[in-house]
Amino acid sequence: MNLRTQDAPIRADVLGPVALRRPGRLAPLPSSAARLDPASFLGAWQELNATATIQHCVDNIERTGVIDNLRRLTPGGPDVPFRGPWFADSDLYKTLEAIGWEIGRSGTGQWSHLLSEVADLLEQVQEADGYLNTYVQGTPGEEPFAQPERTHELYCAGHLMQAAVALHRGSGDERFLTVARRAADMIVKDFGGDGRPVIDGHAEVETALVELCRETGEPAYLEAARLQIERRGQRTLPPGRFDSIYYQDHLPVREATEALGHAVRQLYLAAGVTDVYLESGDETLLDAQRQLWDSAFRTKMFVTGGHGSRHRDESYGDPYELPPDRAYAETCASIAALQWCWRMLLATGEARYAEEMERTLLNAIAASTSHTGTAFFYSNPLQLRTGHEGSTEDAPSERLSWYKCACCPPNIARLLASVHSYAATADGTGLQLHLLTAGTFTGPALSATVQTGYPWDGDLVVTATGSGELAVRVPAWADGATVTVTGGELLAGPTPGEYLRVSCSDGATVHLSLPMTPRLVRADERADAVRGCVSVHRGPLVYCVEQADLPAGILVEQLRLAPSATVIDEVPDDGVTPVRLRLTGVARRPDTDLYAPYDPARATEDTPVSFTAIPYHSWANRGPGAMRVWLPLA
Repeated sequence: MNLRTQDAPIRADVLGPVALRRPGRLAPLPSSAARLDPASFLGAWQELNATATIQHCVDNIERTGVIDNLRRLTPGGPDVPFRGPWFADSDLYKTLEAIGWEIGRSGTGQWSHLLSEVADLLEQVQEADGYLNTYVQGTPGEEPFAQPERTHELYCAGHLMQAAVALHRGSGDERFLTVARRAADMIVKDFGGDGRPVIDGHAEVETALVELCRETGEPAYLEAARLQIERRGQRTLPPGRFDSIYYQDHLPVREATEALGHAVRQLYLAAGVTDVYLESGDETLLDAQRQLWDSAFRTKMFVTGGHGSRHRDESYGDPYELPPDRAYAETCASIAALQWCWRMLLATGEARYAEEMERTLLNAIAASTSHTGTAFFYSNPLQLRTGHEGSTEDAPSERLSWYKCACCPPNIARLLASVHSYAATADGTGLQLHLLTAGTFTGPALSATVQTGYPWDGDLVVTATGSGELAVRVPAWADGATVTVTGGELLAGPTPGEYLRVSCSDGATVHLSLPMTPRLVRADERADAVRGCVSVHRGPLVYCVEQADLPAGILVEQLRLAPSATVIDEVPDDGVTPVRLRLTGVARRPDTDLYAPYDPARATEDTPVSFTAIPYHSWANRGPGAMRVWLPLA
């Protein structure tokens, strides 16, 4: 199903999720200047989002009462109780944001009735001073901003602002932008320099206020975002069960250089701090974010790109505390990590940020959504044990259709509706390609059409239109990459972990070939939960072993990979089915006792076995069953 309709023409000037006013090292392409090939991995996923995921979110916010939370506050509205978590409004706003980006991408009019109704409801419910929160407004005894660590009113307001920006950019809608501006004006008035020093227990409004400033040109919104950031770390929020670290309220942002506390909140805050840097040029903020990024991505990130190792408080653990079976790795944290990396990439132009965008997008985030587009993981473990029964929000054996705390599905929807905006940047001198995908990317001086089957194959053919410098990211794993240039001049590369640079004239072609030989990856010895294990990778993809692919009588827990393992591609003929890998190893007979004397001679009992590995993002699409990413070496 193609959502392009005649209901609304596609606008030519649609901006993406980050539209800089002050130039960074890189400048985002307008959203309308990037188009993914619908047959590509990312393009097909985006189409699935458009045809299945967004409507699934719409159906469920209706079914679970999120829209009724607004209707009940209007004259003559239904006499029903508030439903959902205190911050349920945010699920509606993220869904609206997804719709805004999808309208800008395809011109669809599919959700016009919903948008009209919700705009009417927001206008009726919003108070005269701009306050808008259905939980507080509809709950006797609740006062605005009395418990910001719990009620998350600023968090919800932030998602309202981002939805309004997306709808304004995607369709020119002014109604949502007016509602969002009234909410932002209230924040400026009540919490400005002379106002109450209120911050939210869940960071998010910071990046939203910056983007609203970018959309409207109102500097007061940027100042409000800056104040939110400067007030963070003053321990103004009640410490609660998990202490101030949980809210990132333990240290000022320039001193908080270790990733700590609730992972999603930490990453949203980091994105907001980086946004304020991008608009203000305050280098002290960027310096702190570089150190924070090193902590999060070099000592606390799962190999799949997931963030957050502890279930108890959905938080980062200690450095190298990365248990595969207890990985929380919330989907929203991976999405927030991509958003932060995008801003760091714009700020610095450094390839490492795009590298991590690709890792999390093609592994942790891709794993979050079923092949149908209508079932989702909330947490994303790297191992599921034999005998694990049932699925809950934080201990899944298979994806669920919806959640009581439904933050992840609409977050996925809004990211996928705008994912093309994260692929490339451009300026007056050329074009930079960061996510390797088939598509067309149009810059002011240089445009490019990319043909590739990536991530399944490593050949990319880039055809240039116009003239200027073309930069293409060469992944850090791509030792042995080669390039052929026709009609242009090779300036630099291809060097793994850096950008291939080519001076192009009109019609130039660049053929980049990346080696897709499967490889084994180890973890730092300090990651003791996976010491003595390796993970299997092919290109940018992490692979896993599922029980469904093992010989009869062999359990996932019995497998050991031979040190000189043979890894063979099983490439399908259709060019669409995921590439599977064939591995060799051994299976050891389980002990009869839970604990027994160590006997080196037992190694002779190992049984040779050949088994299949599949992309991690594909697991649990055949029903529940054991799985593991990290394989012990024999």
